[in-house]
Amino acid sequence: MESNKLNKILIVCNAVLLIGLVGIYILHFTSAPKSKVNIEATEPLQKDGGLTIAYVDTDTLLANYEYAKDLEKELLEYKNQQEAYGKQQMTQFQNDYQNYLKNGSTMTLSQQQAKEAELKQRAERMATLEQELAAKVMERQINENTKLLNAIFAFVREYNTANQKFDIIMRKTFENSPSLYLNPGMDITREILDGLNEEYRAVKGK
Repeated sequence: MESNKLNKILIVCNAVLLIGLVGIYILHFTSAPKSKVNIEATEPLQKDGGLTIAYVDTDTLLANYEYAKDLEKELLEYKNQQEAYGKQQMTQFQNDYQNYLKNGSTMTLSQQQAKEAELKQRAERMATLEQELAAKVMERQINENTKLLNAIFAFVREYNTANQKFDIIMRKTFENSPSLYLNPGMDITREILDGLNEEYRAVKGK
């Protein structure tokens, strides 16, 4: 009988899955820091060597873009579902294992061997489940972020083509901005944000 081995496997699985569930629990959809939209832009058109330049504060954009907010909620819900599934699987395994310890003596030798082989296989599965769940959440986040960025890039491109406004539209972020200072008059964040939200509401309403 491999009960001792199963006990060891169960202990390891409990520890590994607990760590994994905590990891999944604290894995959050990375949202931009909340900041106020600049509504005082007075000179959205700047000249630099003949080029017309503007910029968008992407921190503000992501914090106020309704599509980004909805994606964040959906990802959190998905993460919680994966966490609940992992807990349910571990609880079921523990119950089945305890039930075997109580009633295994009533089984035939061949039944005991078959049950222990099954429990051992499931214990090994529990040891890798947390990694699989974390990977699923991460994959979902990457896919959703890609869709979000594509939506923003497509809108900005169409907006600029339709209005024939700028040669360059830069992005400004708190952490990775390529410039230490940008003239607030070049800020077109509000215009882009309003257009994105209007577009999203129209699509969402269909």
